Amino acid sequence: MIARLFDAVFGCRHSRYSFPVTIRGRSGRPQAAALTGTYVACLECGREFPYDWQEMKVITSSAETRQYATALATKQAV
Repeated sequence: MIARLFDAVFGCRHSRYSFPVTIRGRSGRPQAAALTGTYVACLECGREFPYDWQEMKVITSSAETRQYATALATKQAV
């Protein structure tokens, strides 16, 4: 809670990202890549974010993460 407040006031804007990285295999995969298999890192603070290759965008909010996970589960169920 305190960390989120501190980040909101003084934190990184995450305006510069690395090139998307895809790691093959399940072992050694960062938490950010668990959702899509691909992630980007903020070049200023180092935080990692999931990246969607089909939409060509970074998934930054928890609402987008839930929406993507729901869509992924629906596609796999069909």
